[in-house]
Amino acid sequence: MNKPTSIRMCAASLLAGLSLLLSGCFITPGKFTSELVLSQDESFTFTYEGEIFFLGLSSLAQMGAANEEFTPQECYDEDTFEDRECTEEEIAEQRAAWDAGAETRAAEAKKKAEEMSVMMGGIDPSDPEASEELRRILLRHHGWDRVEDKGNGVFDVSYSISGKLTHDFMFPVIEDVPMTNPFVQMIIRDDKVVRINAPGFSAQEGDNPMGGMAGLAGLAALGEGASGGNGADEMPDLPKIEGTFSIVTQGSMKIRANNTDEGPNPTPTGEILTWDISPRTQNAPTALIAFGQ
Repeated sequence: MNKPTSIRMCAASLLAGLSLLLSGCFITPGKFTSELVLSQDESFTFTYEGEIFFLGLSSLAQMGAANEEFTPQECYDEDTFEDRECTEEEIAEQRAAWDAGAETRAAEAKKKAEEMSVMMGGIDPSDPEASEELRRILLRHHGWDRVEDKGNGVFDVSYSISGKLTHDFMFPVIEDVPMTNPFVQMIIRDDKVVRINAPGFSAQEGDNPMGGMAGLAGLAALGEGASGGNGADEMPDLPKIEGTFSIVTQGSMKIRANNTDEGPNPTPTGEILTWDISPRTQNAPTALIAFGQ
């Protein structure tokens, strides 16, 4: 396979993978510190300090949404199947076929833009003011104390919220934005037991190879192939997941199960579970804790 053909195949794979990620309104952590404190009085406090990356607002998404220009396909010798230069007549035929599909491509582009706007809570990602609009929306939500736009879909945030262990909790939740990849979930079971999962704090979500930050890493690798091995000139910088997630228990709460490497460590008032999160983290943090004992 020659280099131009390889580039076209890599580019096609890049756009296919990007469409898969965008279909989930892909939101991921960057560099962060997060903590969940469970208190003896059956209350909780959750904090998140650091970066959040919105793929739909990044230049990577713009690459996927860009209108492809006509590029002549390579011709080949029917006897040897070797690539050869196309004749002017063959190029003209390719151009005519491309032009004939213009209406269909425009309709597909419009549909994808509308779908993306729905996934972004009505925000048009192509609008130059899209990031500022999202920042204003986040700041009007309870708990979002700081939201700073760092550019290319990355926001630096400070989030803190407290409540009682009487209801489930999930972060992040954004008005009118369907969430498919929460960072942290807290699920209250009967008999005063809480299950805590952090699917967003792993490089790969379950059996989905395009899930988590692994999906972004895969796209970056494809981008390098599509640019002939010089992906740094073509692909935008993508945030790398790097942080710490801790669960702190106070009083007589009992940690029934967890998947940390070291298990719980004692504190003056209870115990603490800590996960160091990196691009190598494959298993999402999880714990089962009994409260009110």
